[in-house]
Amino acid sequence: MSAKRFGGKYSPGASRGSSAPAANPFRNRNASRVSIRARLMYLLPVPLLFAALGSIGRGNATEMLAELLGLVGLMTSAWLLNDGIRAENAFNARTVARPPSVPRKLFAAVLTGVSVCVVGWLSIGQPLPGAIVFGAVATAAQVLAFGLDPMKKKGLDGVNEFETERVAKAIDKAEGLVRQITGAASRIGDRRLEERIDRLCDQAREVFRVVEADPRDLSRARKFLSVYLLGLRDATTKFAEIYSRTGDPEPRKEYEALLADLETSFEAHRTDLLADDRTDLDVEIEVLRERLKQDGLTTE
Repeated sequence: MSAKRFGGKYSPGASRGSSAPAANPFRNRNASRVSIRARLMYLLPVPLLFAALGSIGRGNATEMLAELLGLVGLMTSAWLLNDGIRAENAFNARTVARPPSVPRKLFAAVLTGVSVCVVGWLSIGQPLPGAIVFGAVATAAQVLAFGLDPMKKKGLDGVNEFETERVAKAIDKAEGLVRQITGAASRIGDRRLEERIDRLCDQAREVFRVVEADPRDLSRARKFLSVYLLGLRDATTKFAEIYSRTGDPEPRKEYEALLADLETSFEAHRTDLLADDRTDLDVEIEVLRERLKQDGLTTE
């Protein structure tokens, strides 16, 4: 019986001219919840800057220091608050998730109260007990306005805590790889390529959602996600380094060919993976590894 040469999507000489149809750019993306109230928190401490300048003119170092500390504290609180809201939105978008490791919104509220207390005591001249009361009121008001951080893990009904934790850790790791990919893509300086990479990352997130819905898929999806996402991250990082330094069109050609292959196959492999069609997927993953090595698009 004659041997049959494998001709997968990632084999040298394989056809790369076609690509998947353009995906909806908003597919698998939640509407961005921008809190105008949280953004306005950056503006509220600005009067303290002018107050500090006035204290300099009066030669009052204590008031100036208190006002500058209040300004820095409230600006830091606003940053923590907005970052905490982003983390909360990401938590709410997932079916299985662990709470943020740092309760940013809570820390922001406490920092607001401390800043108000310091300004009231050392700048306005309130008695310390009164300043503490004002600080406590400011903390409570911010908590009432923006709420607290998620404090409990989200899991699935009928799935034990161990499996839920495994899924949450795996998705956290995969989400970290996606952030590294988009960060590397931003250094390329080509909006069209960034959009293509964003679409691939969206397809990866679709796999995340399926795994969250059925943790039994995790063991096989882990290999799929690690090889594909690691390969895309390494290739994007290496290409960004080369292209930003040399502008050589040849690495760009190879990188775009890789993106075209991934665009064509990602959705198909996702379907095969979750349908227990393992053989073709394992072969394609091994060929992808060899492809990345041959093209020089891997990092040490």
